Amino acid sequence: MNVKELKILAAVLRGDVLRMTTAAGSGHLTSCLSSAELVSCLFFNEMKFDISNPFYAENDEFILSKGHAAPLLYAALYRAGCVRESLEGLRKKDSVFEGHPLPRSVSWVKVATGSLGQGLGAGVGMALAAKKQRKGYRVYVLCGDSELSEGSNYEALQLAAYLGLDNLCLILDVNKLGQRGVTMLGYDTNRYKERIESFGWVATIVDGHSVEQITSALSDIHKSKKPSVIIAKTIKGKGITMLEGKGGWHGKALSKREAARVGKLFGVPVPKIEIQKPHLFGVEGTIKKIVDFASYRDGEEVSTREAYGDSIASLAFSDPSLLVLDAEVSNSTFAERVQKKTPTQFVECYIAEQNMISMALGLSVKGHKVFASTFAAFLSRAHDQLRMAAYSSGNFTVCGSHAGVSIGEDGVSQMGLEDIALFRGLPGSSIFYPSDAVSTQKLTQLSNQLSGIRYIRTTRGATSVIYGSREQFELGDFKVIRESVGDKAVLVGAGVTLHEALKAHDDLKFHRLPVSVIDLYCIKPFKARKFIEFVKRHGNLVIVSEDHYAEGGIGEMLSAATQGSGIEIVSLAVSGVPHSATSEELLRIHRIDAAAMKEEVLKRVKIEIMEELKKGKKAGKKKKR
Repeated sequence: MNVKELKILAAVLRGDVLRMTTAAGSGHLTSCLSSAELVSCLFFNEMKFDISNPFYAENDEFILSKGHAAPLLYAALYRAGCVRESLEGLRKKDSVFEGHPLPRSVSWVKVATGSLGQGLGAGVGMALAAKKQRKGYRVYVLCGDSELSEGSNYEALQLAAYLGLDNLCLILDVNKLGQRGVTMLGYDTNRYKERIESFGWVATIVDGHSVEQITSALSDIHKSKKPSVIIAKTIKGKGITMLEGKGGWHGKALSKREAARVGKLFGVPVPKIEIQKPHLFGVEGTIKKIVDFASYRDGEEVSTREAYGDSIASLAFSDPSLLVLDAEVSNSTFAERVQKKTPTQFVECYIAEQNMISMALGLSVKGHKVFASTFAAFLSRAHDQLRMAAYSSGNFTVCGSHAGVSIGEDGVSQMGLEDIALFRGLPGSSIFYPSDAVSTQKLTQLSNQLSGIRYIRTTRGATSVIYGSREQFELGDFKVIRESVGDKAVLVGAGVTLHEALKAHDDLKFHRLPVSVIDLYCIKPFKARKFIEFVKRHGNLVIVSEDHYAEGGIGEMLSAATQGSGIEIVSLAVSGVPHSATSEELLRIHRIDAAAMKEEVLKRVKIEIMEELKKGKKAGKKKKR
């Protein structure tokens, strides 16, 4: 389109946004107004996409990292012909146009935004997917200047340059004003340029309201061998004099009277819009091979983290679309086995967990099967990225190794003690906690077949192989490892505590107190009814031991799942702040070992016996009378 038409379309977008936010009575009007020329030039001149198919393989991708400017995105999609719903339904319960962009509502939105500082990381994943798949599409990320305070952006900036993602373009809207006032750098665009270029990007400063400068800068990025950033100096509230450059308007809409007074500024005829459809490159089919998994002997000592490494290496070798990401601990998570076997399917993300999760999301929405790994403890810093990935209908697996106090001497900073709670809180998530090499292999394979966010929790130390290679593991289920007639209780363990439960079972058997043992390998989802029915047949008492804090852990899950059933749940979990010690010492100190489980059973069974004796004595006295 020509310059005049792009200027007109910027005015059209401003008018759309004004009507939408006024009808809604809320919305980030001024943030939209500052980006109108940027979005006009991107959607109607620069980007190529099939308006009838948001998932066309060669569509250029746009990520609105400043998600609060959602009305502007919706207006651009509407004018391009991608969506047809009424824009004035913005923020209403029956409208697809939610307050911030979500893929569930608008299929053109590939990742949820609104929690700032995450769009660029997802863009890195999408741009990397284009390189891996040998596709020609480009990725454009519109970022606000306020959100550049988020450290996750700098994780993304450095890795994008390292990976040579010349198909990635960041557009930075420098309108100087954040939610409550002036941003850290204000209008110092040269400082932004220096910072971003120091990471290995090519930066261009433009007047963000000059269509001529914007289109010229967008044209130049195609010549660059590096990722590009366009630093656009803009005015917040541009186009409405009473709002231009004024603070205190962030997130506010004009009244109907105010909107009627200024709306005539944007009442211009809409030029004919034709979006150029991209050329479809030759698509190469991926040839999958038969998966050849490692075999393990009964009783063999193998850590679940090592079995995870073996499993993903086998899966990657059989499926070229599978990618493995790791946060610079691959020699501990054993993800390095993929790097050694199929190096092009391994991506080193370095110590940047937030960006790794955003990348996993970006790669997954472009069709890759993704496994991302690091220490379980370090995933807590990426909680927000995981949360937003769940809202984006993300589809990838995360592995957290070195879980719990059982890691031993390294100390509490390395112990994942909150990770189960973190993943339980994600909508649609699945959580697996394997106890031996075989269950790890089977659960990794199962995870690869599922959708949503999946979490595999692995242990540092070696554990004995207890399952045969033909054992099957189903989503939501559990395994009964020990069971007998007359069981007094059910011992529940997962990971390292399952082996403690087996020890407790043997000790209690010596005391002629039979108990059942359950391997709770799937924490979410969970077949509660099946579990309740089993427990009611085996003592109605559950002793659950977990290498995790009680809050949000397995014990809480079981208590909620069995509520109202009459089942007694005794939860043994890590408490306080653990100290460096051996694995055995820490299991004992925090009372999650075999001895603690045995003690709880003996205590409660003795109480039960005493109550039965009392009942017997009372019954005897009544008979004498």
